[in-house]
Amino acid sequence: MKAIVKPTQRLEGTINALSSKNYTTRYLLIGALADGTSTVRYPAHSEDSDAMRRCIRDLGAVLEEDEEQMTIRGFGRHPRDVKELDVGNAGAVLRFLMSVASFCPEVTFINRYPDSLGKRPHDDLIDSLRQMGVEVEHRDGKLPITIRGGKPRGGKITVSGNVSSQFLSSLLFVAPLLEEDSEITVLHDLKSKVIVGQTLEVIAQAGITIEASEDLMHYRIPGRQQYKPQNYVVQGDYPGSAAILAAAGVTNSDVRVLRLAEQSRQGERAVVDVLRAMGVDLTHDNDVVHVKGTQSLKAGEFDGDHFTDGVLAMVAAAVFAEGTSRFYNVENLRYKECDRITDFLAELRKAGAEVEERQSEIIVHGRPQGVPGGVEINAHYDHRVIMALTIVGLRSDKGLIINDAHHVAKSYPQYFDHLLSLGAQIELLQEEEH
Repeated sequence: MKAIVKPTQRLEGTINALSSKNYTTRYLLIGALADGTSTVRYPAHSEDSDAMRRCIRDLGAVLEEDEEQMTIRGFGRHPRDVKELDVGNAGAVLRFLMSVASFCPEVTFINRYPDSLGKRPHDDLIDSLRQMGVEVEHRDGKLPITIRGGKPRGGKITVSGNVSSQFLSSLLFVAPLLEEDSEITVLHDLKSKVIVGQTLEVIAQAGITIEASEDLMHYRIPGRQQYKPQNYVVQGDYPGSAAILAAAGVTNSDVRVLRLAEQSRQGERAVVDVLRAMGVDLTHDNDVVHVKGTQSLKAGEFDGDHFTDGVLAMVAAAVFAEGTSRFYNVENLRYKECDRITDFLAELRKAGAEVEERQSEIIVHGRPQGVPGGVEINAHYDHRVIMALTIVGLRSDKGLIINDAHHVAKSYPQYFDHLLSLGAQIELLQEEEH
C-alpha cells in the first residue's frame, strides 16, 4: 500500500489511544504461563499481538475473545510439543518465546521476513539459554532458530543488555518456573530499563516474586513458582500515540487523545514532556492528552533511551522546530525492524530535512518554514518509520508518497484511520499484487 500524504493545515477531534502493544503481549504470555484461566480487557490488535496470540495457541493455550476482552486458559510450564512457530515480523514475541520454547523437546522458529526480523541478531539470548542447558541451532544468531530443550536449568545466568532489554525480559518470564532458584546478572549496559520495569510489573501482578537490584542489573528469582490466573486491563499505548501527538504538535490543531494514563510505566510517556519542552501547548489530565498545536516549535536536547519507541515521532516534530535538536543515547534504534537512524534519516533528507547522525545520536537542524517534500520515499518495512514520515508529510509543502505503508499494521493498524478522522489529507492506494 502507498500512503499519499498531502499538506494538512488543521487537525481536530478526539480519539481513543489504541491499547498498549507491550502490555498486551506480556499479559497474553503470562496468561499462557498460568495454570488456569485469566482475562485480559482491551487487548491490542496489531501484527505483534496477533503473532503472540497465534503462537501461544500453537503452544496449547485456549483463547476466546469478544469485542472487549479475551480469556486465556494457560499451559503453565507444559506447552504442547510443536515443531514450528511463526512469529511473523515480531522481534519481542520471538525473543520471549525462545525461552518458553526451552520447555519443548524441539521447536524451530521459521524465517518469514528475511529482510527485516531475519536480519536481527539474537546471540545474547542464545548464550543465556545455553547456560541453562538448552541446545540452540542458528545461523549467526539469526532465524531460523531451533531450540532443543525439555529441561531448562536455573542457577547463575548472565545476559548482555547491550542490544536489547528483550533478552532479559525473556529470561525473567521463564526463570520462576524452573526447578532451581536463579540468579541473573546483566552484563555491559542495559538498554530500555523502563521496558524491563513493565515486564517486572506484569510478572508481579501474576503473583510471582522476583528480587531486582535498584539499577535492574541483578536479579534473584526463587524457582518452582506458579503464575496465578488473574484479570488484567491493558492501558493505552504511548508509542503509537506519540505519532498522533507529534502530528497535532506540528499543525494547527485541537486534538484530544484518551486513555493515556498519567502514572503509566511506559517510558514513552516522556513524549508528553518532550513536546511540552518543544513549546507545544498541551495538558494531561484525567488520562486525556489535549494538544492545541500552533506550528511554532523550539529545539531541545533529549535522552532518547527513556522513550525509545517515541524517538522517531519526536525527531519528525523537531524537523520543524526553531534551532538544532539533539536526541542522544539512541544507538539501540539501529537494531530494530530497520536501522532507525541511518535508514530513517536517509528518507528525511529526501523530503528536504536537515539531519545528521552519530553512532548513538540524531541531530536535527530545524526548518520552521517547513520542508519541500514532493518525493516518493521508502518505509524500510518499519511501522515507526511510516508513522514518523507521515508527520513530516503533513507539514511539507508538496506532501510525500510513502511506499509499503501497510506495515504500519505491525503496531497500529488504525493509524491512518485515526489521522483521517482528525482531518488529515491522506490517500491510501492498494498496490496491485504481482
